[in-house]
Amino acid sequence: MVAVAPPQAELWLLEAVSGQTFSALGQCLSAGMLAQQNGAVTFRHELARLAIEESIAPDGALQLHRQTLAALARPPYGSPDLARLAHHAEAANDARSLLRFGRAAGERASAVGAHREAAAQFSRALRVAESLPPHDHADMLQQLAQAYLHANNAELAIPVHERAIELYRQVGDTLNQADALRRQSRLFLCGGRGAEAEAPIGKAVALLEKLPEGKELALAYSGLVMFHMNHDDAEGTVRSARRALELSERVGDTETLLHTLNSLGAMELLMGDPGGKAKLLRSLELAEEMGNDENVGRAYINLAGTMVRTRTYEDLKELLSAGIDFCLEHGLDLWRMWLISSQAQALLDQGDWSRAAELATTVLQGDGTQLPRVSALPVVALVRARRGDPDVWPLLDEARSMADREGELQFAVPVCVARAEVAWLEGRPDAIREETERVLRKALAKGAWWVIGELLCWRRRAGLVDEIDGRVPERYRAEIRGDWSKAAELWSAIGCEYDAALALAGADDDDLLRQSLVKLQRLGAEAAAAVVARSLRARGARGISRGPRSTTKRNLARLTVRELEVLELVNSGMRNAEIASRLFLTPKTVDHHVSAILRKLAVDSRGQAAREATRLGLLA
Repeated sequence: MVAVAPPQAELWLLEAVSGQTFSALGQCLSAGMLAQQNGAVTFRHELARLAIEESIAPDGALQLHRQTLAALARPPYGSPDLARLAHHAEAANDARSLLRFGRAAGERASAVGAHREAAAQFSRALRVAESLPPHDHADMLQQLAQAYLHANNAELAIPVHERAIELYRQVGDTLNQADALRRQSRLFLCGGRGAEAEAPIGKAVALLEKLPEGKELALAYSGLVMFHMNHDDAEGTVRSARRALELSERVGDTETLLHTLNSLGAMELLMGDPGGKAKLLRSLELAEEMGNDENVGRAYINLAGTMVRTRTYEDLKELLSAGIDFCLEHGLDLWRMWLISSQAQALLDQGDWSRAAELATTVLQGDGTQLPRVSALPVVALVRARRGDPDVWPLLDEARSMADREGELQFAVPVCVARAEVAWLEGRPDAIREETERVLRKALAKGAWWVIGELLCWRRRAGLVDEIDGRVPERYRAEIRGDWSKAAELWSAIGCEYDAALALAGADDDDLLRQSLVKLQRLGAEAAAAVVARSLRARGARGISRGPRSTTKRNLARLTVRELEVLELVNSGMRNAEIASRLFLTPKTVDHHVSAILRKLAVDSRGQAAREATRLGLLA
């Protein structure tokens, strides 16, 4: 009996199921196969348990699972263990009990933030859900989709949710069909299919407008606000928010209010209205009061995301830390990945490139929903490109493909800006027009002036002249009109020294170009420093500082930052394939780095390299 009740069988359970054979327990314990601890019995070795379980005849196993199910449903103390009951119900071929206990186990797991466990339990119950009334079946499908979303598997949630929508449609339940369409739009936005999100939310609103006003209509308009905000459509955001807020007040729905304030606040912040932050903070406060974990996480995401997009760094570190901790504690894996992506971008902007690449790589190596990759890929690519490392364009090509599929400017602009920068670093400024033209036209067509400043600066660096909206932040406008010192001053004031150096790099003044070169050398921005040095030489400047590469000044062996990172992992015992996976490099690139390390340290083996690096003080 112990073999079919992993991980352990309580003594009361053994007595209830085994009956007269319970007296043989002492012999099994004496033989050493079983162990007793805290009132329960378990196998000493899992392989032994599996061997015994496989040796039990099918009819015998079925009987044991049925008896165990009956006993676990009536424990002598405490509440029944729903997950164990679902396990034994499934093994006992008891569909009715599996539906009951599997769904209950999923709901309990969701309530405590164990969303992967919840998804597993809902999936288990749904295997026998065809006998349920369509409404109940559809409801459970939505529960599974929600668990998938929170567990960072939005791609799996979408087809599950489509089945729920179809069931509601088949039985003519327009209210629940429309509400499910609203949720489907959100899944498209979260699952990397943002371009498809408009149709279901539009249909949801159209269906609900024909029914009496209620919470579902209010939430549908709030979903429309979210769609417009995600697509940088200010007019649509404000228009839909007005209607959503009116409905939330009339029907008395706090969820609509906090969800709408979230989207509207984010849009206002992007447009330079500081009042947007107050709306986002109010949304966070309301979500916390309701115990609505999903919307607490969403408030953190949009606060951090808009602050990073607008280069507003005050209190950002503390906000990100609080948001990441909350999402970790409540099992919101997808939300946590978005926050880590924002953290990586902020660190990149403020010059901590190694940490930025490390965090972005964490996102790239994560399982589940792929959309956060679109923000992490440019971070890793730019760190590599700025340091002169290889394997840049494959990352940017993947990012552009994802951004095109998503259809949102918030993803397309950073990708196209990164591609423009890398083209410039490679001495191909003529490519910048092609890299930026399509996204710029889309932004201008939407009137999204808040996303175009960086695009216009890169086009200006390529010799392109564009009209500039007066609402674009001054740090961009100053460079475009040729006030390079002012632009650099504004960038330095917010801790963005690389951007300050780039602003000076376009100057027609030797002193300003030398200032740019010094900043870039300090940052270890070897590729950009080489561009500025070439500009100085082309102007006939003398005494251009070559200086030791800033990435190697700190060590006698003149290892680059990337080589030091590889060396640390070599010292930890990792092989090249493991290092490639950790740093998101190709194995061939790691081979080259290791060879360079051995050559620079004048050693013949990895072990010797670690010892020599320790002697030189390169390793802690």
